[in-house]
Amino acid sequence: VQLQASGGGLVKAGDSLSLSCVASESIFSTYSMGWFRQAPGKEREWVSTINTGDGATYYADSMKGRFTISRDVAKNAVYLQMSSLKPEDTAVYYCAADVPYGLGYVPVSEQVSKWGRGTLVTVSS
Repeated sequence: VQLQASGGGLVKAGDSLSLSCVASESIFSTYSMGWFRQAPGKEREWVSTINTGDGATYYADSMKGRFTISRDVAKNAVYLQMSSLKPEDTAVYYCAADVPYGLGYVPVSEQVSKWGRGTLVTVSS
């Protein structure tokens, strides 16, 4: 397994939750990494991306200010810190690698070929 995500769970609206994704060293050192999510009945949508080399971060507009992506180079890990969670944040969250990125760029799931297993985040009202 090259991407291992964890940290999902059941929380209440307004709570915070942190997701983790550990990658193989070859993946982490070569590719950008990011998070997507897929709510029931909806398409998978991009959440955030981090350039694992320089740490530059990119966010979907709806996540800015509430979600923070970060990395730990020593652990080959990427984290997604989510705060002020809302019921509409309920989704399966997927870690991904080799996610296209750029200022104002919104990648789509079809552009990504490296996925980890999803972790379910449920936010109750």
